Amino acid sequence: MRKESIEKAQILIEALPYMQKFRHKTVVIKYGGHAMVDDHLKKQFALDIILLKQIGVNPVIVHGGGPQINQLLDRLGIKPNYVQGMRVTDGETMDVVEMVLVGKVNKEIVGLINHYGGQAVGLSGRDGDLVRAEKMTMTAPPRDGANHPPELIDIGRVGRVKGINSAVLENFHRADFIPVIAPTGVGDDGQAFNINADLVAGAAASALRAEKLILLTDVAGVKNVKGELLPNLTAKEIERLIADDTVVGGMIPKVRCCLEALRGGVTKACIIDGRVEHAILLEMFTREGVGTEIS
Repeated sequence: MRKESIEKAQILIEALPYMQKFRHKTVVIKYGGHAMVDDHLKKQFALDIILLKQIGVNPVIVHGGGPQINQLLDRLGIKPNYVQGMRVTDGETMDVVEMVLVGKVNKEIVGLINHYGGQAVGLSGRDGDLVRAEKMTMTAPPRDGANHPPELIDIGRVGRVKGINSAVLENFHRADFIPVIAPTGVGDDGQAFNINADLVAGAAASALRAEKLILLTDVAGVKNVKGELLPNLTAKEIERLIADDTVVGGMIPKVRCCLEALRGGVTKACIIDGRVEHAILLEMFTREGVGTEIS
């Protein structure tokens, strides 16, 4: 029994330098994937966030909710439509997006953190003009040859981040609350926009000059051509991996998000496996980490 207690104490001592490093620093966490639907992992996530706050870290959470949106759309008889991986969002779909992200998923995360002893508050992009947005434009190659301009595609009320009102988040930090943000934004005309959660997390991290941006995913991290995890990468190495088609598919927007955050002043960004218990703590407070760190 004494040996086990000593081992636990040694783990805490080894984590001490990392705790000191992140004390009073902001960490933005994009919460998504399997960690959002598995009840055990949801509890571990809430406890990890509470621990961060207790030791002096300022966590900011941005969550996704695509599967939950699709479930409600299916019940309402609305077929989801995607263009180049982006959800086409007409007015009716936008109502569902806000209903699910702001009214359901956000409140569940806030409730879970509060249930286990934390102090969380839920926010949408409309609250305090937190996430200012503009319509995202997409293009497709011309159908009849290179002599014509690209074809514009209207995907409805899908937005890109125009700016983050960081004062809103800083006020909650001073009041000792943990902000939990649903990835919607508000345009100049007051209308809501549906925004990719990775983009909101990256923009928030840049606006707050976060020490770290963490993207929780359902993969171990960035891998090489042999399928081996790459624990540490630089921005230049990421660009090379994209250029030689080592990084493909859904991983491209995630690493692009990390690169944008680094250019915006974030110290480090990482992509980690949210299916691993206490993945956030392992990434922040151990030498090895559990994913890919980009600096």
